[in-house]
Amino acid sequence: MNVVIRKIGNSEGVIIPKEVLDRMGLEAGDTLELSMQDGELRLQPTDADFARQIEAARIFMEKYKIAFKKLSES
Repeated sequence: MNVVIRKIGNSEGVIIPKEVLDRMGLEAGDTLELSMQDGELRLQPTDADFARQIEAARIFMEKYKIAFKKLSES
């Protein structure tokens, strides 16, 4: 998915598509942490509860990636 950097006041920013916000459970006013990792920009919700849930999901998906792959092939 491509987004365009736009002028917003004296800064620049990107518009996050609604479908992405919905999938992440985010809305206007939520706070995100911006970081760089391996030359990539990363945005993460700062809500500690949500961040723990995302990390747990990441671990779960890694643990069962073979099963997910087999399920996706059927």
